[in-house]
Amino acid sequence: MTAPMNGNTRREHDLIGDRDIPADAYWGIHTLRAVENFPITGTPISIYPDLIVALACVKQAAAVSNHELGLLDRERMTAIMSACDELRDGRLHDQFVVDVIQGGAGTSTNMNANEVIANRALELMGRARGDYAFLHPLDHVNLSQSTNDVYPTAIKVAAQFGIRRLLAAMATLREAFEAKSIEFVDVLKMGRTQLQDAVPMTLGQEFSTYAVMLFEDEARLEEAARLIREINLGATAIGTGINAHPRYAALACRALSEIADLRLMTAPNLIEATQDAGAFVQLSGVLKRVAIKLSKTCNDLRLLSSGPRAGFGEINLPPMQAGSSIMPGKVNPVIPEVVNQIAYEVIGNDITVSFAAEAGQLQLNAFEPIIAHSLFKSIAHLTSGCRTLAERCVRGITANREHLRRGVENSIGLVTALNPYIGYTRATEVAQEALATGRSVVALVLEKQLLSQAQLDDILRFDVLTQPQPHAARKD
Repeated sequence: MTAPMNGNTRREHDLIGDRDIPADAYWGIHTLRAVENFPITGTPISIYPDLIVALACVKQAAAVSNHELGLLDRERMTAIMSACDELRDGRLHDQFVVDVIQGGAGTSTNMNANEVIANRALELMGRARGDYAFLHPLDHVNLSQSTNDVYPTAIKVAAQFGIRRLLAAMATLREAFEAKSIEFVDVLKMGRTQLQDAVPMTLGQEFSTYAVMLFEDEARLEEAARLIREINLGATAIGTGINAHPRYAALACRALSEIADLRLMTAPNLIEATQDAGAFVQLSGVLKRVAIKLSKTCNDLRLLSSGPRAGFGEINLPPMQAGSSIMPGKVNPVIPEVVNQIAYEVIGNDITVSFAAEAGQLQLNAFEPIIAHSLFKSIAHLTSGCRTLAERCVRGITANREHLRRGVENSIGLVTALNPYIGYTRATEVAQEALATGRSVVALVLEKQLLSQAQLDDILRFDVLTQPQPHAARKD
C-alpha cells in the first residue's frame, strides 16, 4: 500500500519496509531497490527499446485475456492497455531504469514494467501515481503472470523484432555484394589458396561468394527465429500454471500474437519451456556464425585492398577518414575493421550465453538477464555493422583492373590453365623456368612454341579460364 505524498515524494511499502519515491517517477519501490542493488553497468534496460515494447505487448495480452476470463474489469483493462500503447509508441522508456545486468531472473525488469504501467494507467484514470489500492502493479498489471513466464516471453518477442531488422540489413549487404559481382563479372584475377597463387578467377566470382555466404546465413537466422516463436506465457512460476486460469495460456498466446504481429505458439510442456534456454543458445550460435563469416569477408576486403603500393592493391575501398596522426596521406580500412570488432564481440557474447544457459538449475534459469543483454547486443551491433559495411564500404569499392590483369599474366599459377593443352610435365618445366628467371609463363610458352599466340588468346579468355571447358586433346 502507498502512503500519501509528502512534498516531492510519495511513500511506498514492500515486504522489506517503506521507502520514499520521487513523486514524478512512474516506477516504484521494487524498481528503487533494484537500482540500489544492481549498480553494475550504469546502463538501464531502456537501452533496448524492443524489450520495453515487448514487455508492453505481453502486459496488454495479459490484460485482454484476464478481462475475457472475467478476472479484470473493463475500466482497469482499458487503462492498462492505453498505458501499454504509450510504451509501444516510445513514451516513458526513460522510466525503465534498472540495470541490464541484475540478479533475480529478470524480476526487477518485470517489476519495473508493472510499476510504470500501473502508475501511468492510474493517471489515465484520473488517479494519483501510487494509488495502488485502486490499481495495483502486481494484483492487476501482473495478474495471472510470473516473471518466469513474462520475462523469457518478452525476450523472445524483442528478439523477433530485432531479427527482422537484422535480416533486412543482411539483405542490404548481400545486394551490395551482388551488384559488385555483376560490375566485376569480366575482371580477371588470380585466385589464391593458402595465400599462394592458385588459378584464375574473376573478381565478380570472388564477390559473388560473399553474397552467397550472406544468403545462407539469412536462411539459418530465419530457422533460429522460428525456434523462439515457442513461448511459455501462462506457465507462471515453474510451468504448472499456478494462479492462472486453465484457459489463460492459450488466450494470452493468441492475444500476444495479434498484438506483436508474430506467429507465436504455446510450448507443449510449460515446465520444460520455463527452465530450458536452448532456443537462446541456438539463436546465439547462429549470430556467431553470421559474425564469423562477416569477419572473414572483412579480412578478405582488407587484404585485397592492402597497399596502396606495397600490398595486394587489387581493389580500392572508399576513403572514409584520415588514417594516421603521423603518416600523411594514409587511409585505413576502418569500416571492415569495425565490423571485425563487432564479430569478436558477438563471439564473446555467444560464450556468455552458453555459460548462462548451462548454469540454469532445476525449474528456472536465473541468468536470463545476461542472456538477453548478450543477444540484444549481438543483434543490434550486427544490424548496424551490415548496414555500415554496405553503405560506407562495399558500394564504393572499385577494381584495379590493369593491376589484376598483369597479376594473371605474371603468375606462375597460369600454367594450370595450360596443363590440359601442353601436359603436366611441360607445364611444370615452364613453371619452374618462369619462377627461376622471372619471365612470364606466356612468353616462355611462345618461345618454346608449345602454343601459338592465337591459341593462347583463345585459352586465356576470362570466360574460358574461370569455368569448366570441354578441352581439346593435349598437344604431343
